[in-house]
Amino acid sequence: MDMSLQKLLLLGADSGSLARGIDLASERGVSCDGQLPAASDPDLVARALAAKTALGSRAMILGHHYQRDEVIQFADITGDSFKLAQAAADNREAEFIFFCGVHFMAESADILTSENQKVILPDLAAGCSMADMAALHQVKDCWKRLGELGVADQTLPITYMNSTAAIKSFTGKNGGAVCTSSNAKRALTWAFEKAEKVLFLPDQHLGRNTAVQELGIDLDKCVVWNPWKPNGGLTDAQILDATMILWRGHCSVHGRFSRENVDTVRAALPGVQVLVHPECKHEVVTAADVVGSTEKIIQTIAEAPAGSKWAIGTELNLVQRLANTYPDKDIHFLDKTICYCSTMNRIDLPHLVWALESLVAGRLVNQISVDTQTASNARVALERMLALP
Repeated sequence: MDMSLQKLLLLGADSGSLARGIDLASERGVSCDGQLPAASDPDLVARALAAKTALGSRAMILGHHYQRDEVIQFADITGDSFKLAQAAADNREAEFIFFCGVHFMAESADILTSENQKVILPDLAAGCSMADMAALHQVKDCWKRLGELGVADQTLPITYMNSTAAIKSFTGKNGGAVCTSSNAKRALTWAFEKAEKVLFLPDQHLGRNTAVQELGIDLDKCVVWNPWKPNGGLTDAQILDATMILWRGHCSVHGRFSRENVDTVRAALPGVQVLVHPECKHEVVTAADVVGSTEKIIQTIAEAPAGSKWAIGTELNLVQRLANTYPDKDIHFLDKTICYCSTMNRIDLPHLVWALESLVAGRLVNQISVDTQTASNARVALERMLALP
C-alpha cells in the first residue's frame, strides 16, 4: 500500500485533513506514470475498500453495466448512461465522482454536476469509437448544407448520449436534446412536435430502429449522411424528402451482430428468445423477439420465467453477469465470437485503485473538465433530456 495512504488510514484521517491534502497537491490530468498497481496484486480488493472507506461520503463511484465485475463490485450506483447521468445530476454532496465508464459519460457528469464537484475517469484511454465518429466540424458542415437547402430551420438535432461534449453543445445551441436508448422514443416524439425533420447523431442504428419500429416512420424516409462524401453521399432530393437524417456512425460491439447470428441461434436452441439492444442493425432488430435498452434487457431477464432460453445481443460483460445472476435461466451470447467493448474494458481494478489511492494521498488525477462555453450549451441539451416525461 502507498505509504501516504497507509498513514492516513492508520491515523484515521478525517474529511478536513483529506481536503487540505487534496487542495495542496491537486494534479489534474495526471496519467498512470508508472504507479499503476500490478493486476496480479492479491491486495487490490482490500486496497480499493480501504481507499473508498477513507474517502467516505466525499466520493461516489458510478459503474456502467458494461464494466468488469471487479470494478462493478465497488460501484455505489450501477446503470446505463441515462441512469448514471441522472445520478450525477441528483448528487450535490459528493465532492468527487469516479466514473467507471467511458469519456463521454464522464464529460456529461462534469456538465451536470456543480462547480465544486470533480469527475474522475480512472483511465483516460477509456473512450468510445461511436462518439469519435461525429466530429464537430463535420456536423457543422452538414448543418450548413441543410441551411443552404432551406431545411435547417425545419430540422432539430437529437444526439445520442454516446457523443462528445462538443456535439451535445452543438445540439443544445440549435434547439435539440440528448437521448439515450432508454428514452430515444420520447426524445424523437418531442422533436417531431417541434420540427419536420430530425438530424440524429451519431448512431444511425438507434435512430433508424427507433424511428421505424417505435414511431412507424417509413424506412425509405430515413437517409444516412456520410460525412466523408460530398453532400453526405445524398442527392438534394433525398435530403429534402427525408424525415430522419441519420449520421453514419455505429457501435463497434452492437454492430457485430448479424441476421445470421439470429438464424444460427434459433436453429441451435429451439424455443430461444432473442433479446437485443437497439444499437444493433435493423435486420437484427426486426428479427429479434425483444428489443430494449440496457436497463430493459436487465429487467426482461429478471422477470423471465425459470427455464426460459435467451440469446442476448449486447456487451459481453453484461451478458455474463446476467447468466451468473440468473442460473435458473438458459442465457447465451448472441454472437459465437467473443467480443467485449475494448474501450470500456480499459477501466480495471488497478486503475480504480490507483485513482482512489491517489486522491486519498492528496493527488487529484484524471479529472474530466469541460470548458464553460461548451458545457453551457451541452447542459441545455442534457437538461432537456432529463425533463422529458
